[in-house]
Amino acid sequence: MTATRWASGSVSEKELREQRAATDRAADEFRRAADGALAATGREDDHYVTELKHSLADLAAFRERADARSGDADRTIGYYSDLVDHIIRVYQNEFSHAEDAELIQESGLVVTVFTVTEMVARETTILAMAGPSRRLSPSGFAEFVNSVGSQRYQYDEWVAPYLTTEDKAAYDQVFASDGWKTKVRLEDVVISDHQSTASGIELPEEADAWQAAYDEFAPRLAALNAEQGRALLVHADAKATQLENEVIWLIVGNGAAVIAVAAVIVLTTRSVLRRLRGLHQRTVAIAEDTLPDVVARLQRGQPVDDDALPAVSGDRDEVGRISDAFARVVSVSVDGHARLAAERQGFGMFAAGIASRTGNLVSRQLALTDELQDAFGHDEELLARLMRSDQLTVGMRRQIENLLILAGGEIPDPHTEPMRVADLLREAAAEVEDFRRIERQALDEISVAPRVISEISHLLAELLDNATRFSPPQSKVVIRAELVTDGLSVDIEDRGPRVTAATYEEMNGRLHSAPPYAVLAENAHRLGLFVVGHIAEQLGATVTLRRSVYGGTSAVVILPKELLVPTEPVRAGKEAPRAAMPAPAPGPFGERKPELVLHAKTRSAARRTPERLPERPVESKPSVPSPTRNGDAKPALPERIPQAHIAEQLRAPHAAETGVHQDAATPEEVADAWADYEHGTQTVEEELRQDQP
Repeated sequence: MTATRWASGSVSEKELREQRAATDRAADEFRRAADGALAATGREDDHYVTELKHSLADLAAFRERADARSGDADRTIGYYSDLVDHIIRVYQNEFSHAEDAELIQESGLVVTVFTVTEMVARETTILAMAGPSRRLSPSGFAEFVNSVGSQRYQYDEWVAPYLTTEDKAAYDQVFASDGWKTKVRLEDVVISDHQSTASGIELPEEADAWQAAYDEFAPRLAALNAEQGRALLVHADAKATQLENEVIWLIVGNGAAVIAVAAVIVLTTRSVLRRLRGLHQRTVAIAEDTLPDVVARLQRGQPVDDDALPAVSGDRDEVGRISDAFARVVSVSVDGHARLAAERQGFGMFAAGIASRTGNLVSRQLALTDELQDAFGHDEELLARLMRSDQLTVGMRRQIENLLILAGGEIPDPHTEPMRVADLLREAAAEVEDFRRIERQALDEISVAPRVISEISHLLAELLDNATRFSPPQSKVVIRAELVTDGLSVDIEDRGPRVTAATYEEMNGRLHSAPPYAVLAENAHRLGLFVVGHIAEQLGATVTLRRSVYGGTSAVVILPKELLVPTEPVRAGKEAPRAAMPAPAPGPFGERKPELVLHAKTRSAARRTPERLPERPVESKPSVPSPTRNGDAKPALPERIPQAHIAEQLRAPHAAETGVHQDAATPEEVADAWADYEHGTQTVEEELRQDQP
């Protein structure tokens, strides 16, 4: 009726108002029924119903637009079509919630029949839009063609095959009527005999007979559809009644069964609960107290008392079987931990033995290198290569000591005398391959107890090695030691890449609490962290990594006061005359004479590592006199006499020129004097650079 009125057709105002009032009443009834049904089923936020309500709310606005012929006619008529589509989707969704396959199939048939009827109604509306001029827009004609194809296909494929014999006979009577036959003929005529013009699609004159044919078969088709819907509701009510009866009988039967079961449970539960309570108490005690203590004792290598573990009783009832199964589980767990502890201890002993044997070979290699340096020291290029080999061997020995530490052993420490912090820093730096970049600063005069010298030196060497490897090759790594309230603070600072705060937190967590060796398998690339963490735990020291002010990483080591001892003053007459120690002559590239640093670690002979190797052979260099020891002094570690490998012809003239005679200073005193000389030289150079413009 709205489409006919828009196309200037004759429509009774009274009939239009009555039809609109009927539509409003149906919409109100739908809203009330939908709200009640959704509230009863707990689905108050159903999407399809909400969408249909919103569409119904726009009905008045589109009616006003149609009465005033405002806007696009296709859009207005399309609103009514979309509204009916929403209704179809609502019923499809509601029927899909049924759990009965037969009911779902029957409901789908009813909805499809209604859809076919709606397609025929849309054809009628589209032809009404043509009006007396019989002209359609291209979009309207396309929708007409789609509606024809849709209603024919859906009836043939989804309706006719599923109708009962009685229902199909009723529909066939409608389809055999003159009105339906006229409808089919007019559909074919409109589709085949239309004419496309510039103003739209012109329909044939036969299209005027459509409304009369539709008025003939439409009431009969609507009555059949309504009958189908009522039959569906009757079937659904019958199913609901059947389900209610089944539920009632199920409740009654279950109630009787529950009463019977409850009676049996009351008679048998007391003894079972008593035994289960005892089993629970025993299992909790074993799981929370006994088993952790047994595992801890096994990990420490201590024996375990078998009486502390649960035994198999052999009871045949369920509770006894559970108790025996738990006892077997505990036994298997304890046996597994025992084997694991034995394997771990055996592997630790094996690794320690391998490390010890390899360490002996490395010590022999160092001794052989020392002999080669003494024998071929006149060849500067060969000497530099031997010193390089010496340094790599020292690094190899440090890695072997890492293996010894991770295997649960300790680094043997042969020191019997305290060592000054300055010497300790020098010894730690000499363990690093790229030691030339390390700048040492001992700000306080203090010494370290002999028993921990090797461990502290190894810890600092690991941190220095990490700093040199992860910082630019041209940058310096500064190690600084000074006394603080809690002991001795050693700060190692590099110019390496930035590290995130989360990474620092993770690494510090491993350093502050040495992680178990099980974590090592997942973090083998961070072996140094494990070594440093274990050494720090043995020493009672703390190691903290943080970002330095230069953007790199700063490692702060706090050694407790218990590891420090006061530095003993040098005995009178034993101090090496500082004025008599000449500065090394610079080489062709400005390098200094290689400094020989004492390594006081476990080895066959003492090693000295060059502070700076010459880049190419130096033609002539001044000699430095080698100090000797008094006969009454304590035996010192073996040492290499500086320039002892140089031919006598080269040493004699320089010895005569310098006029320096050998004194009775110990190697430690000579090292102290040489360190003081280096510090003074660096201070003077810095002052000269500051004075220059």
